[in-house]
Amino acid sequence: MPRRLVDISVPLEAGIRSDPDPMLPEIDYRGHAETAPEVCSVFPGLRPDQLPEGMGWAVEDVRISSHNGTHMDAPWHYHPTMDGGAPAITIDEVPLDWCCQPGVKLDFRGLADGYVVKPDDIERELRRIGHELQPLNIVVVNTSAGARYGHEDYLSKGCGFGRESTLWLTERGVRVVGTDAWSWDAPFPHTAQRWRQTGDPSIIWEGHKAGIERGYCQIEKLGNLQTLPSAGFDVICFPTKIKRASAGWTRAVAVVYE
Repeated sequence: MPRRLVDISVPLEAGIRSDPDPMLPEIDYRGHAETAPEVCSVFPGLRPDQLPEGMGWAVEDVRISSHNGTHMDAPWHYHPTMDGGAPAITIDEVPLDWCCQPGVKLDFRGLADGYVVKPDDIERELRRIGHELQPLNIVVVNTSAGARYGHEDYLSKGCGFGRESTLWLTERGVRVVGTDAWSWDAPFPHTAQRWRQTGDPSIIWEGHKAGIERGYCQIEKLGNLQTLPSAGFDVICFPTKIKRASAGWTRAVAVVYE
């Protein structure tokens, strides 16, 4: 069967609006000429002029969070427990079969920024695309944030998922979800405004906190979702195996069958 691979990750990049200021990644690029003395230090007596064109290696020194770039959150990120009191799994404990499954895309680009998706919205979109959710389907959500990655307004763009809609998905066996927004929840600026109006603490990070009741993983900062069909593709999203970590970076890829 013909297939094409679609990179649904964003590049890890410094100097753009991808995260709040305290979380922004830093990348120091060191070039070939700069590192020639470093190469020579490993081989006593070697001079830079003895290397091809006097060049060493290209190296990047990176200071990042496990939540920078396209990454997968483990249940440990949301709370110490899941599934009614069991220890929450960390990213190195995520079952591999969760991370390579048929995908389905929900197109919610038309929903308002800050809107909290309801189960009815999911059911309506699934009827529109003619898809019935199956256990372990990977659900990716195309929001208005996808087109704004790296722009100043990125952190406030897109709709998000609250407790009810997240549990609606996990009740049906979904264990990995993804979004092209900064967070699975509604953007913090919009949630903060609702918090000021209502004083209701249950709205704070409610989509994430649904993982207390039923453990699941979420991929944040996906890219290129607008190029995917609604169904008929697999998602491969194995996270980097970081011991006891709350998240791991992933080069998420969609395999589209044509």
